[in-house]
Amino acid sequence: MQLKKMPRRKRLSAGRAPLILFLCQMISALDVPLDLVQPPTITQQSPKDYIIDPRENIVIQCEAKGKPPPSFSWTRNGTHFDIDKDPLVTMKPGSGTLTINIMSEGKAETYEGVYQCTARNERGAAISNNIVVRPSRSPLWTKEKLEPIILRNGQSLILPCRPPLGLPPPIIFWMDNSFQRLPQSERVSQGLNGDLYFSNVLPEDTREDYICYARFNHTQTIQQKQPISVKVISVDELNDTVAANLNDTEFYSAKSNRERPPTFLTPEGNASHKEELRGNVLSLECIAEGLPTPIIYWIKEDGTLPINRTFYRNFKKTLQIIQVSEADSGNYQCIAKNPLGAIHHTISVTVKAAPYWIMAPQNLVLSPGEDGRLTCGANGSPKPRISWLLNGVPVEIAPDDPSRKIDGDTIIFSNVQERSSAVYQCNASNEYGYLLANAFVNVLAEPPRILTSANTLYQVIADRPALLDCAFFGSPLPTIEWFKGAKGSALREDIYVLHENGTLEIPVAQKDSTGTYTCVARNKLGMAKNEVHLEIKDATRIIKQPEYAVMQRGGTVSFECKVKHDHTLIPTITWLKDNGELPNDGRFTVDKDHLVVADVRDDDGGTYTCVANTTLDNVSASAVLSVVDVPNPPFDLELTDQLDKSVQLSWTPGSDNNSPITKFIIEYEDAMHEAGLWHLQTEVSGMQTTAQLKLSPYVNYSFRVMAVNSLGRSLPSEASEQYLTKAAEPDTNPTAVEGLGSEPDNLVITWKPLNGFESNGPGLQYKVSWRQKDGDDEWTSVVVANVSKYIVSGTPTFVPYLIKVQALNDVGFAPEPAVVMGHSGEDLPMVAPGNVHVNVVNSTLAEVHWDPVPLKSIRGHLQGYRIYYWKAQSSSKRNRRHLEKKILTFQGSKTHGMLPGLEPFSHYTLNVRVVNGKGEGPASPDRVFNTPEGVPSAPSSLKIVNPTLDSLTLEWDPPSRPNGILTEYTLKYQPINSTHELGPLVDLKIPANKTRWTLKNLNFSTRYKFYFYAQTAAGSGSQITEEAVTAVDEAMASRQVDIATQGWFIGLMCAVALLILILLIVCFIRRNKGGKYPVKEKEDAHADPEIQPMKEDDGTFGEYSDAEDHKPLKKGSRTPSDRTVKKEDSDDSLVDYGEGVNGQFNEDGSFIGQYSGKKEKEPAEGNESSEAPSPVNAMNSFV
Repeated sequence: MQLKKMPRRKRLSAGRAPLILFLCQMISALDVPLDLVQPPTITQQSPKDYIIDPRENIVIQCEAKGKPPPSFSWTRNGTHFDIDKDPLVTMKPGSGTLTINIMSEGKAETYEGVYQCTARNERGAAISNNIVVRPSRSPLWTKEKLEPIILRNGQSLILPCRPPLGLPPPIIFWMDNSFQRLPQSERVSQGLNGDLYFSNVLPEDTREDYICYARFNHTQTIQQKQPISVKVISVDELNDTVAANLNDTEFYSAKSNRERPPTFLTPEGNASHKEELRGNVLSLECIAEGLPTPIIYWIKEDGTLPINRTFYRNFKKTLQIIQVSEADSGNYQCIAKNPLGAIHHTISVTVKAAPYWIMAPQNLVLSPGEDGRLTCGANGSPKPRISWLLNGVPVEIAPDDPSRKIDGDTIIFSNVQERSSAVYQCNASNEYGYLLANAFVNVLAEPPRILTSANTLYQVIADRPALLDCAFFGSPLPTIEWFKGAKGSALREDIYVLHENGTLEIPVAQKDSTGTYTCVARNKLGMAKNEVHLEIKDATRIIKQPEYAVMQRGGTVSFECKVKHDHTLIPTITWLKDNGELPNDGRFTVDKDHLVVADVRDDDGGTYTCVANTTLDNVSASAVLSVVDVPNPPFDLELTDQLDKSVQLSWTPGSDNNSPITKFIIEYEDAMHEAGLWHLQTEVSGMQTTAQLKLSPYVNYSFRVMAVNSLGRSLPSEASEQYLTKAAEPDTNPTAVEGLGSEPDNLVITWKPLNGFESNGPGLQYKVSWRQKDGDDEWTSVVVANVSKYIVSGTPTFVPYLIKVQALNDVGFAPEPAVVMGHSGEDLPMVAPGNVHVNVVNSTLAEVHWDPVPLKSIRGHLQGYRIYYWKAQSSSKRNRRHLEKKILTFQGSKTHGMLPGLEPFSHYTLNVRVVNGKGEGPASPDRVFNTPEGVPSAPSSLKIVNPTLDSLTLEWDPPSRPNGILTEYTLKYQPINSTHELGPLVDLKIPANKTRWTLKNLNFSTRYKFYFYAQTAAGSGSQITEEAVTAVDEAMASRQVDIATQGWFIGLMCAVALLILILLIVCFIRRNKGGKYPVKEKEDAHADPEIQPMKEDDGTFGEYSDAEDHKPLKKGSRTPSDRTVKKEDSDDSLVDYGEGVNGQFNEDGSFIGQYSGKKEKEPAEGNESSEAPSPVNAMNSFV
């Protein structure tokens, strides 16, 4: 978004260079306002050397200004040119520009000549340069017949071009019939004169279409020379007849085609001279012939070549120095070298200069009686001659003026009057050209006027210079003063800079520089003033610069550029790449503060610049994008130093894609044995480009190389040439040699064969040798083909053998192989373990012992002993039932083992067998043993039915695993009051044949907890627990409600609650002070009744409480609706109860407290629901 241009405002750039340019323009001679009388001034004219297109009308420009407006006249070739007499010539109205209409008739050559324009009014006359008008020319080549050129291989050759002279000179180039430029090189190149030079010719230079073209740019035409035919032959190809009829002179530069030192084709001789004009391009050329092709070098004998202005062209055969000056004069030497010698040529350079301005004369405005001077400062080589003209006439023949005095290049004026007004011309000329400048003297008496528009608004960036314009005019020259504000004093030059052209400069503008400034111009004729306004703006800053980025090819990168600016300025954000526009590609997206480049490519790498522009300033920040990727594959693989067991591989790395190569991976392919499979040969540093590779015999190698950088590895290079190494005997023998029998009477010898790479030669075979370890037999050997197994038959059963396998090929044997031990085939063991006996450790564990079998009877590798055992009959005389046999194997030579996981009170049978690699031997005689009784499991279920006021009936199922003969059941129970305290524990023995029992004389409306378990001779089993509540007495509940509604009872309960609150506060304070509390009673209350004895001292039970203080009760009931408790719930304990009671009144007015615990079941329906004791009982529990 661009800020719209505000009327009558100026914005000053903060750059220093624009500031200097601005001042230079304003310090130059002041223009006289066009409403004041002034002599003519030439404002536009055609160039001195004016080449025209003869096919178009001729336009010769001459524009001038003055007051009164000037009239124009022309001279041609030094005489007056009367344009009224030539109907083809017209002059533009109000101008001196001529138009010659040659398109309708006439020829351009008719109007060729030197033209000069004169602009004249009552105050003087100004003249233009001498304008030399010439039509351009593009002549044709003269007809010529070109003979074919025949020369020997290696000779030098010059093909002449000699283009026709044109105006301006043509551009020369060589092409073929297909308009394709002929390739040039250090050997073949075009000279500055257009000729084509061959340092030496080759057979490929033979062709029939060497064509020189001349392009005349002014007329946009191209002229063509006749094609030249060149044939390069060797001496052996020359026919004897042709050789006899031709002499050496008929060959161009006929010399031997043998190698020779350089000689110069151009320039000739050892030295030459070159003259060039100041400011032009100096071009020096040296072209040499020789075989091999010479190389050209340049030096300056008495100095060094200017670094920034020196360029080499045409394969260093041309030296160019631009903007040449007199200091570039001197001796330049070109040197041509090849291996057979060197030659040099010295070019003496002289730099001359056409006249050039040191200080051109400037217009002079004076008031009557003032003094002044015009100076014409020019230089050149040779020194130019200065001459003065007055209104186009040599000053020597002009009318005298007593106020004028000429002193060489200066005219001094004193006490001028109005008649002194005129136009003076300064002419500086030497043999290389001339300069002409017009400068008027205008004598005026004018009061000051300010040319800058009133109330101009300047806007400047803070901390930058501010320039306030006050363009003025007056004669005499006015003085300028600046003021700030309505009543400010004149601004002093210790803070401000006051320039001669009236500009006020504030070197460092600050916010307080804002305001209105007044410029006042005074001279003796009057005074003028003007107000301008200055606003200071905040500088534009980039607060978030784009950052250096590294991105892999194909990724997306984002550059951020956040700008802070003055709120009154609207910046435009522009992104550049490498200081140019972004590519016109949809992958580049600019969105507010970001530049996003998607699908990054290699050519996206570079410098990205964010430029923030306002109408007053601009800032920029750059970041570099490096596009990285895996390296390009290496190329140009070459094998050198080829030996029997080594070769040197060299390669050229591909591009690292901006991520340094860390290593090269070299792989090989064996085309003879494993064609298409590549294997790792070695890895070398990323700095290497060669590797010495160790080779194996009889392998047809090909190599390839991959480059690795931080992003991964490159694609493989192209494969190298193949290299077949000589055959040799094997270096290694087969591995993994083993001897194992597959049958009792054989020995199977196996090994891992060598691969083709390891064979080292053709005809790979194996020599297999064996003998019994403990015998005196000689080695038995056999040579087999390239296989991996050999079977020896007729061997004794399980006898140790010594074995070795040796590789061999057509060249010879591998080294002596290592000897390994094996065994012939195994057979089943013949003997069963003896003396098997069993020790029963407990009801679930037994230990078995046996005697080992003789080693010879095993007939194989002993793997261990195996015990088969099974439960055959229950000891409780139930129906016999056979179970699945179980097996335990004991590794090695063990003679005992443990049988875990047996069932108590059971009848088991077992036997033992020895095991080898072939299988099991015969079983030992069966041994029978019994496991003793164990404790039973918990009863399968326990439920409580038919609750009454004073009785409960218990029903249960026997244990699922009695583990013996049940002797009795034990039932323990105790009451639980509303505060979870446990009452006395009652212990009751029940015969083993019972599954139902009724408890009588129980308290009404009381909760009881029951503990129930079975017993065998081995002891008590796991218990199952349950809780139940006797029925409620409705009359008692009614009385309790009546008592609970009495005032005395309510008061008593409040007092008790207050006392409990005080006790809790005291306990809390003691606990915070680190006090300790006895927990023995609480632990006793939570323990199992069987292991928590009654307190002996007072015959009471410990108090029951929850483990957490003040923990509220959880809602829920104790038992399911059928009052049944499964055995997995039998581990419930009193710890699961909470201390709190959720009190409520029943429909009959009785108070009900509901107990809850973590593992309790749903409450029984009807009268069996959980109920708390009456409030009276609750009171008793506090006593």
